[in-house]
Amino acid sequence: MNDVAPRADRSSKPRLLILTPDFPPAHGGVQVLVHRLALGLSGFEVEVVTLAGPGDRCFDGEGTLAVRRVGAHLGDGPARRLALNAAGLRAALRFRPDATLSAHVVTSPAAALVRRLFGGCTAQYFYANEILGKPRLAAFAATHADVAIAISAYTASLILATGASSANLRVIPPGVDLPDEPDAIPAERPTVLTVAQLKHRYKGHDVLVRAIARVRALVPDVEWVVIGEGTLRPELEALAASHGLEGCARFLGAVSDEQRNRWLRMADVFAMPSRLAGEGFGIVYLEANAFGKPVVAGNVAGPLDAVVDGVNGLLVDPTDALAVADAVTRLLLDRALARRLGRDGAARASDFAWPLIARRVETALLARFDGSPW
Repeated sequence: MNDVAPRADRSSKPRLLILTPDFPPAHGGVQVLVHRLALGLSGFEVEVVTLAGPGDRCFDGEGTLAVRRVGAHLGDGPARRLALNAAGLRAALRFRPDATLSAHVVTSPAAALVRRLFGGCTAQYFYANEILGKPRLAAFAATHADVAIAISAYTASLILATGASSANLRVIPPGVDLPDEPDAIPAERPTVLTVAQLKHRYKGHDVLVRAIARVRALVPDVEWVVIGEGTLRPELEALAASHGLEGCARFLGAVSDEQRNRWLRMADVFAMPSRLAGEGFGIVYLEANAFGKPVVAGNVAGPLDAVVDGVNGLLVDPTDALAVADAVTRLLLDRALARRLGRDGAARASDFAWPLIARRVETALLARFDGSPW
């Protein structure tokens, strides 16, 4: 029941409040997803409530979105999440949203309370790892949302495993930014690229270290370029050194979007053998495809929605370094196969362009309204 009188000053568009702990300029796939949705849901007047972080004032000042930040001095613990939920409630009191999108289960308490106090539609996004880490909260989030959006069939299965109903569940993949300059740039050496934060072991960097050591037997001048930063970096650099990858493995850390795109243009193969459990989709595979690059991915979990074996990449056992090495080597040596997978991958990526995905999310949200005029 709506306990607050409706606004008398409605604009021509319904108002959408997005609550999220993940937002640029912080790096990550979820951050990109939420930002592109905020920009792409043109049928709504959008306001974002998120966490403060390094570089946020410059980022927000250069954009067109209404963004409110909180928790600059609270560290990364529960107090920060509590502050985010409280900020969401305060924003709702002022903004009076017609719809609320909770982009992470940790903001679902605020989203549920906003719905109870102000009515309107509530949508909840799900990825994968957070469901495994917080199954009870994930079940609460799904149960209290008008529409639950899973980014893959695998993610949907994790939601259903919590006991949540499938009645309000929709599978909508992440989108991809199609590059303005997709043409390849010649590299000095055969190049394998991995783009992922170095804080999740399931991404498979450890397996790639062992795989690249095997690849060198047939492609001696191969170079493995790793983009991403995180707490696992010293361990992975040491592991690479122990496998004799000096002069072969390059850990670049976090880079600008321009630098990342340049490496995507130069790379011959993109490889990220994510293991079960954590990877909800793997939009980075389609980002590489958008640049015409073939990919090597794990044959489990979310990547099964992103990569079709033999169409836009090769799927392998992500725990088997030999299988990963064989797939990477095959793509480096069989240039006709690599070109075909890259070409077909680019065509597949176009089906995931952000305007198309944002329209699907917008349709799912608008379908939950009662049809009353704005």
